[in-house]
Amino acid sequence: MITGKDIYEVFSALVPLYAAMTLAYASVRWWNVFTPEQCAGVNRFVAIVAIPFLSFKLIAFNNPYDMNLELILADTLQKIVVLLALFLWKTISRNGSLEWTITLNSLSTLPNTLVMGIPLLRAMYGEFSSSLMVQIVVFQGVIWNTLLLLMFEYRAAKLFINDNFPGTAGSIASLEAEPDVVSFAGGDSLHAEAEIDCSGKLHVMVRRSSTSSLMSFGKIHGLGSATSVTPRASNLTGVEIYSLGSSMEQGSITPRVSSFNQTDLPMQCSKETRAGSNAIQLHMSVWNSSASSYNRSSSVTDLPGITFDSLEDINKKESASFNDYESKDGTGFGEKDGENKQRLPPASVMTKLIFTVVWRKLVRNPNTYSSVIGIVWSLISFRWHITMPLIIKGSITILSDTGLGMSMFSLGLFMALQPEIIACGKCLALVSLAVRFLVGPAVMAGTSAAIGIRGVLLQVAIVQASLPQAIVSFVFAKEYNVHPQILSTSVTIGMVAALPVTILYYVLLGL
Repeated sequence: MITGKDIYEVFSALVPLYAAMTLAYASVRWWNVFTPEQCAGVNRFVAIVAIPFLSFKLIAFNNPYDMNLELILADTLQKIVVLLALFLWKTISRNGSLEWTITLNSLSTLPNTLVMGIPLLRAMYGEFSSSLMVQIVVFQGVIWNTLLLLMFEYRAAKLFINDNFPGTAGSIASLEAEPDVVSFAGGDSLHAEAEIDCSGKLHVMVRRSSTSSLMSFGKIHGLGSATSVTPRASNLTGVEIYSLGSSMEQGSITPRVSSFNQTDLPMQCSKETRAGSNAIQLHMSVWNSSASSYNRSSSVTDLPGITFDSLEDINKKESASFNDYESKDGTGFGEKDGENKQRLPPASVMTKLIFTVVWRKLVRNPNTYSSVIGIVWSLISFRWHITMPLIIKGSITILSDTGLGMSMFSLGLFMALQPEIIACGKCLALVSLAVRFLVGPAVMAGTSAAIGIRGVLLQVAIVQASLPQAIVSFVFAKEYNVHPQILSTSVTIGMVAALPVTILYYVLLGL
């Protein structure tokens, strides 16, 4: 039976967290103590220092050999059930899209367990529940956040390829990214360089642009007419054929005079002649730019006819016309994947590219190292009963102790910097809150009951699923421009609504 003392203890754990968040909100919104640049510095400290040390401390001192496999299984099943349901909806529904699949998955399965869950559940159900929350945090950080990142990168890479290779993406035989390319988010900073081999297959290398104002060239399909290109702003990109060579015969061939000025071209590629072969190689460069201009004048009719035969072959293989996968603001419903499939490179090519980029991004994240090192240390220390030296433990503790308060302070800064509290509209705000506080806990209750969880452990599982939205989901949504307004509203309003909602769940489940 829940008593007044129990409710007071829960409030005693929650109110200090909200005090830090409220102070940060007032400091920016009402008192103008912090500028946006200073807020960015605070947020960077939290992301680079406070949270990694907090994660390490919680993971390193939690016994991995005493895991509650039932709770982990229930949490895993919840996320799998939601993902399967969303992918099924995406497949059979006319309005289904990868963007909404990602957003709804984030809303229903990714709670703020690290910052809110541990102190809240400890106050409600005792010390044993904090150990359970750490186990949830480990799996959420290592597996589910990584899976979310994979889906975001897949979408971004898909848009990048469709933008740069409309109708010819299926001819891509290899697709690689240079080492400094760590994400396809913000594709305007990337460009692709492609070669066509003698079999008509594309070999693409993605590079970071040296300048943000590179030209958006005409599409590859438009080369068949003699027109001059007028500089214009464009959200699409295309392919510029900037050097063409032909080895029709052995020996030197003098190219016909072209009306374009080669000094206007950013780069000149040489002809490649292969001994004993009449094969040609076509060099292309693809730029991605949302608004760019570049002056050039050329008559493409002067280009060798054999080149057009190669291009026409590709066009015949990839007959589908290019349509926008989704509006660039990430708020609309995209076309179905079945309509897009023929424009994508082979699955093996896409898989290798996405995993490579995600790996590069993970190894640049301090929280990845703190989690992995924490897991390794906990496995060693609890297996052979090794104690961490006090100097090292004290150094970690003094930094990790800033994590909880500074995380809530950072959330307050985030809320204050939003131009609108309800950025996505009231209807979508209500839907996002319903998914967060009703659908997520309901699915968790179902999966927990299905594997036989009862009693206090069932209550812990349901309350944990009703925690407010994880801010990492908004960070990804903003970075990849996939419904950032919805996730922003869910984080902002969810933090306020979480206090009465979690207490209501606590009281109802305790009856």
